Amino acid sequence: MVVVGIDPGTQRCGYGVVARTGSRLSVVESGVLVTGDLPLARRLALILDGIESLLARSRPEAVAVEAVFAGVSPRSALVLGQARGVVLAAAARAGIPVAEYAPSQAKQALTGHGRAEKTQMVRMVRALFGVEARLADEADAIALAVCHLAGRGVRPAVPPPTRPAGRRRPASAA
Repeated sequence: MVVVGIDPGTQRCGYGVVARTGSRLSVVESGVLVTGDLPLARRLALILDGIESLLARSRPEAVAVEAVFAGVSPRSALVLGQARGVVLAAAARAGIPVAEYAPSQAKQALTGHGRAEKTQMVRMVRALFGVEARLADEADAIALAVCHLAGRGVRPAVPPPTRPAGRRRPASAA
């Protein structure tokens, strides 16, 4: 089973493709779509293009996305909601079911602690999967995919010691 985890954001949208083989998990691909300071409509279009391309090449059986949460400011929550909407639309267009998880659920699945700090998430992704996450958004996305698979009796696979973030591993290594 292949699950794509997505940590949506309008300036940085993290993604992680996690595959289950038997009872083991491995990260197939991960990274961050960085849209920068372009106008919002352009950033959303770039996110849509990137997610559609990711879904087409990874052919997942599910997409796990971070659920809406009340942020510090209503504006931030609104902008985040727009990025989530683009992700949900891309998954629906591809015919892929979507599961939503609270940030605490993803943190719990990856670290065993629902209030883990961003640095701990990055360290766990490195320790469990050998992925050098450039940004916490990438680690969060991997955690979302792991969260989706966590209830299925799986455990992280130990990959080769080094794998650059954002690069696809050969099919034989997955």
